[in-house]
Amino acid sequence: MKTVAMPLGAVAVVLATILAGSGCGDSTAPQLMEPAATPVCGGLSAVDYRSVSLPGEVTPRPGPSVLYADPPSAPQLENIAPWQAPPILISGAAAYRCGEYVYQDWLYDDHGALGVLDPTDPQGPDSILFSPKAGTLTYPTDTAFANNAADLVEFRVKPVDGGTLFRVTLNTLVDPTLTAFTIALGDNGSAVSWPFDAGVSSPAQWFLTVAADQAWLMNAADSSVVAPAPAVSVDTHRRQITVRVEDSSWNPGRNAVRIAIGIGLWDAGAHRYRQPGAIATTDTPGGSSPLGSALFNMGFRFDEPMPEFATGEGRTIADAAVLAKIQARFWREKQQADALAIGDVSPFSALVDFAKLRDGTLDESRVPVSGHINRILASGYSFGQGADYDKACGGISAARPCDGVMVGQLQPYSLYIPELPEPPTGFGTTVLLHALSANYNQYLNTRHAEHLGDRGAGHITITPAGRGPDGFYFDVAEADVFEVWADVARHYRLNPDQVALGGVSMGGIGTYRLAPRYPDLFGYLAPVVAAPGDAEPRLASLRNVPVTMWASLLDELQPVISTEEAVTALTDLSYRFDSYLFPTWDHLTPSTNDYYIPMADAVGAATVERDPMRVTYVLAPLEDEPRVDLIADHAYWLSALSLRDPTLERGTIDVRSDGFGVAEPVAGAVEQSTGVLTGGHHEPAPFIRRTLDWAPGADAPALDRLVITAQNIATVTVHPERARVSCEAELVIESDGPLEVTLAGC
Repeated sequence: MKTVAMPLGAVAVVLATILAGSGCGDSTAPQLMEPAATPVCGGLSAVDYRSVSLPGEVTPRPGPSVLYADPPSAPQLENIAPWQAPPILISGAAAYRCGEYVYQDWLYDDHGALGVLDPTDPQGPDSILFSPKAGTLTYPTDTAFANNAADLVEFRVKPVDGGTLFRVTLNTLVDPTLTAFTIALGDNGSAVSWPFDAGVSSPAQWFLTVAADQAWLMNAADSSVVAPAPAVSVDTHRRQITVRVEDSSWNPGRNAVRIAIGIGLWDAGAHRYRQPGAIATTDTPGGSSPLGSALFNMGFRFDEPMPEFATGEGRTIADAAVLAKIQARFWREKQQADALAIGDVSPFSALVDFAKLRDGTLDESRVPVSGHINRILASGYSFGQGADYDKACGGISAARPCDGVMVGQLQPYSLYIPELPEPPTGFGTTVLLHALSANYNQYLNTRHAEHLGDRGAGHITITPAGRGPDGFYFDVAEADVFEVWADVARHYRLNPDQVALGGVSMGGIGTYRLAPRYPDLFGYLAPVVAAPGDAEPRLASLRNVPVTMWASLLDELQPVISTEEAVTALTDLSYRFDSYLFPTWDHLTPSTNDYYIPMADAVGAATVERDPMRVTYVLAPLEDEPRVDLIADHAYWLSALSLRDPTLERGTIDVRSDGFGVAEPVAGAVEQSTGVLTGGHHEPAPFIRRTLDWAPGADAPALDRLVITAQNIATVTVHPERARVSCEAELVIESDGPLEVTLAGC
């Protein structure tokens, strides 16, 4: 490698699966080849698609290293003998795998019954204004409950010699003595009350209740205890509780058995479930319902309704908040909250076929493969267990580091998978970032996700949780975006060259923030009612990434003067953009109107410009977060960038390669037109449209030359093969100070 230091104005010539730990097979390191299926059990196989779903082995690799990290080991997803089936990791799904029946629940859905709001609820209505809960139960304030101690992750059942095994995996298990669950077995034809003051009823012939290391199998008809007592094993590391029921106590044989499960908190002194009050105390839950249901989380909720959005004429934030509170489906627990409020949990059960289990039958019929779904990923970062509302990020100006309120290792996210044939090169990817005080289900069941997902040959639309409602995609909220993307790349075949990024409000602000940091990951941007804010000086990095933006003239939260900053900046830069300004809309109207065909058409099948002839990059290392592997110091065929004077916060480098044999594209003038958007939930909406496009550059002689302009940049490495130059390329440099230029491999 040869390096040259150039002073101001110098001219020179230089010679230049997540199945880890599942017990059924491990994922493999990325290879530049078609991924092979790994046998698991009973005809089930696992494929890790990262080798074809993420950008190939180019140097430097686009984006942060966290995007390419191997899947971490997650204790809750691990198996020890005799368990061996891989987890489903799709919420509200169930399957017969490896002789086991596996049900996957939703994460952070442990909100109990719809009752009276606890005024001390630490989650607070403001933090989830646009993603309200349906249930009102709050946890005792003792930190051992971690605001999450009754959150069911997974349920399993498996027949073994002489008995039946049940396994419950919890999201949080700080103190096993604080959590209890009841499994209702069989169907007596009518609803009966669950034991230990659970406050609910459903059909059952037997009840199996587990609290700490004790278990009781009871006859539902007379509450008599069946002997011998079930054996309990608690694994706090894996947060798994396993119960063995002997055949002499209960033998399902080869029958199909109705099974239900509910999770609550245990009061060892009273020998029953903890009973909620109006307000949470150190050891008492709050937010009680009139009928006094004590359970926080029910399993086997296959039909939880998805969010529904305002379709009337209400346009104000207050109207939308009221409608959202009525619907309250954003945590996928509305049906649960309603059922627990009346104490009848009969809708929540599964008919488990023990003949299938004993025969080792593979049945994936209740695992969705398309449409709107919720998935679970194992993060490489954990900051504790449960939910910690003291770790809310507090907005874009919050001090870092910020862990976010969802501090645990398991994180939820949502997908929209179009019902289209998989393209030969894989589905495109559209990342839709959620808004402030919303959650990862913001675009679930919306045409916003569907219009962007169904365009062309099809695109998978992804919405990460961002570790909470207010991370603004800094720090761990930024890392979550790339961990989710990597998780999708493992499980689905993606086209790495078709990637778009967008979102509403905070999601749009996040778009303006992330894309300039990693421009070589994205082919198109689609922010809605969002201003670039502090990212405005870094929009220069978007030379090769077109933008289509929607804004509202009557926006209360992102005033038009701020959203227009993006139009002004891109116009001044002569960069490509397509801007829609709606004079009759406010901040929420784009979401409640929910019609995005023109945006989907604009984004189209845009591809990532992997090796452009000219690269402009704004380096801002103060936004890096090494603790979560977020370093943005490279783009396209430039790497190893550093500032000369870090106190100035930013530096800019612009490098044009004359080795491509083409002149630069010619920017046209901004063109303005008007139109009317129809097809949404509101009346037709007029808009003012402004566009700036480029005409392709003419052919030109290919020259072995790089033209470099730099401000406050100390070092840069150019990768000559990707820049279409040789090790003897001529360097024409204009810099405001000493600049060390390295031609890699020379």
